[in-house]
Amino acid sequence: MLSVEMPTTYYTTTKKYDLNFPNLENDIDVDVVIIGGGFSGVNTGLELIERGVKSIAILETNYIGFGGSGRNGGHIMAGIGHDLDRIKKFVGEDGLNTIFEISDSGSRIIKERIQKYNIDADVVWGYGYLGFNNRQAKLLRQWEKEYRSINNDVEIEYLEGEAVKKIVGSDVYTCALKHMGNGHFHSLNMLLGSAKAFTEQGGKIFEYSPAVEVTYGETIKVRTPKGSVKAKKLLWSCGAFLNRLEPYLDKKTINTYAFQLMTEPLSDEIIHRISPIRGAFSDVRPVIDYYRVTNENRLLFGSATAITEYIPSDLKKWNRDLMLKVFPYLKDTHVDLAWGGPMECSATLFPQIGNHPEHKNVFFVQGYSGFGVTPSHVISQVIADGMMEDSKYWDVISNIPKASVWGKEHFKSLLLTTAKFIHQLEGYANGRR
Repeated sequence: MLSVEMPTTYYTTTKKYDLNFPNLENDIDVDVVIIGGGFSGVNTGLELIERGVKSIAILETNYIGFGGSGRNGGHIMAGIGHDLDRIKKFVGEDGLNTIFEISDSGSRIIKERIQKYNIDADVVWGYGYLGFNNRQAKLLRQWEKEYRSINNDVEIEYLEGEAVKKIVGSDVYTCALKHMGNGHFHSLNMLLGSAKAFTEQGGKIFEYSPAVEVTYGETIKVRTPKGSVKAKKLLWSCGAFLNRLEPYLDKKTINTYAFQLMTEPLSDEIIHRISPIRGAFSDVRPVIDYYRVTNENRLLFGSATAITEYIPSDLKKWNRDLMLKVFPYLKDTHVDLAWGGPMECSATLFPQIGNHPEHKNVFFVQGYSGFGVTPSHVISQVIADGMMEDSKYWDVISNIPKASVWGKEHFKSLLLTTAKFIHQLEGYANGRR
């Protein structure tokens, strides 16, 4: 199969947790059933258990971390969604301020969870947001003010010209924002460590147990090939792998693809040249390049197609060509592995959470739009609050309209190509181009 369907990734080859969960082979009753074993599903389960809900089952079609949670760049970044201004017309100034209150809390939640459960996730603090021109420099200066306003105890510094090389060894950037409160980690180990904490507190996880039929009602029933779950509440947390199982949710997102590579192990000298802070980096264009150094001295580099929607036939070559534009001195470096995967996008490029319009005991989360590793830790707290009792964050975010994506069954590539082209044009207006 293609490496975007059943991929071998950097994460699967270097995971530290040898966890295997059973298939569901009988009929069980729980308070909450969660469909989807990625960051949002596992984190929400853990948040609920910490709030006293002990009877929870997570159903995963494949293995924990099979989807985007095990295929990403592993970046711990600031913010929720791509541009908060996209949703301002829906939430107003007060709503935007409410979301901004939690927009940079993901790194704190990750740090606290790692410490609380002693999760071995190779976390490294240090991040660079990178720009190529004066428009992007203006945007980064604005971000510097915003991030400093909610991070008094974190080193945040705008860099320009040769000073950019204090954090990244490339000649292509003219400006950067150094943020030492952000960073990177081994995302699959983080997910598995959280799953371990969840099950040690009584939560149940069933792998290779796809939901094949879901019946709504006061009591929800989820049937799998060999068993079933009855529950009072359900959370859909399938991301790009919903597979049309829930028609209402399926209409609200469209899948595109992102791709990554992993180099061979590099010398300490080369790694220091790539990044003196051993950090993670992304530029601020509408479709970003993103990369980081790993615990094993590899470079993990990723991106997506900028305008035309397609899956490259040679992922190694495609990713390598992009990498060499940033780091031409890696021309003799071997690429050990390349992979990719689908990511579900919403019309606003902002996460979608809420209740099913006809069933208030059915909850959902989707639409991270390629920006979910850190925000999922924030959103999972919001969902857990919403499933227990409403909070101001749940009220604001869940009420953002979810536009349907019409025609994706027949015109998916055309729709995505058009959307990417418009997204690039918007970049000139918002300082990202």
